[in-house]
Amino acid sequence: MYFKYEGTSPSGSHKINTALAQAYYYGQSGVKEMVTGTGAGQWGSALAMACHPYGMECTVFMVRSSYRQKPYRGTLMRLNGAKVFTSPSEETEVGRAALRADPDSPGSLGIANAEAIEYANDRKEARFSIGSGENHVLMHQTVIGEEALLQMELAGEFPDVVIGAMGAGSNFAGITFPFYRAAQTENPATRFLAVEPDACPKMTRGSYLMDHTDYSGVTPAVKMYTLGHTFMAYHIHAGGLRYHGAAPIVSAMYHHDLVEAISYGQNRVFESGAAFAKAEGLVPAPESAHAVAAAIDEAVKAREERKKRVILFGLSGHGLLDLSAYESYLSGETVDVVPTDEEIQKSLRPLLEPT
Repeated sequence: MYFKYEGTSPSGSHKINTALAQAYYYGQSGVKEMVTGTGAGQWGSALAMACHPYGMECTVFMVRSSYRQKPYRGTLMRLNGAKVFTSPSEETEVGRAALRADPDSPGSLGIANAEAIEYANDRKEARFSIGSGENHVLMHQTVIGEEALLQMELAGEFPDVVIGAMGAGSNFAGITFPFYRAAQTENPATRFLAVEPDACPKMTRGSYLMDHTDYSGVTPAVKMYTLGHTFMAYHIHAGGLRYHGAAPIVSAMYHHDLVEAISYGQNRVFESGAAFAKAEGLVPAPESAHAVAAAIDEAVKAREERKKRVILFGLSGHGLLDLSAYESYLSGETVDVVPTDEEIQKSLRPLLEPT
């Protein structure tokens, strides 16, 4: 078993790989402020760090439930000069409308992105930036897989399965895409496994439809596996995986059976994260612990079948700002919540009805 660890970056995750690239190019084009939405705060932290060296302001709308669960993410962003609003907020009409509909709304990444878009549109020198499912982001993140390819070459092995946690897709694509290319000649039987939470199962239970990437529906519709852009996932601790859709490229690969998908509940994920922490001395982010759970299951299956199997998974970030989540698990307070078929169909219905 091998893992590619991204938690030693300054921001604590893989997100800095695209944040630096975007900040550089935006800065070169004269942009003075970058505005974004963030789920668990890894992307917001990375963008705040990336904007600072280029003299740009950074404004972040962070999903309310995640902000409450991990307030120090907000602290980290503000330390790097960012303005941070919990989303839904009173700063935008999108946020105000969401609060009118539900004053206790836990928020979603779709709402946070919609707020960021509206906020940026109202400011001449500001631009909206996104850190997950877009094509350019997936391309930036392939540095993960390209590095891992060289490292596996040094180890003298090629994986039989490559595993990545699946939110919108940047981490999963980052580690798998280079191996997908190399597998065509090295090991055509290599499998690629996306791991998502039971609470937000866009690939395993969603539909392949044209949908918007933000809650308000102002973004261009793209073909992807989705639960509907108004879907409100339960506020699980793996906030970075609560996005309603999967990246169009990843979705197309899944639709054509080129990659696989599986989902897990929170308790199984934290059990795996705790086991990994004991074994390796590294605390995985709750998002990353989804990949750990799948890797453990793959290893157990290989042992039961008495087959040699080379397993590689992406450990996309550390969980040192998620210790309260692990404390909830250790205290027996973590709950597994799975959306009903009716809840999913309700958010998908507008996309299925003819206009």
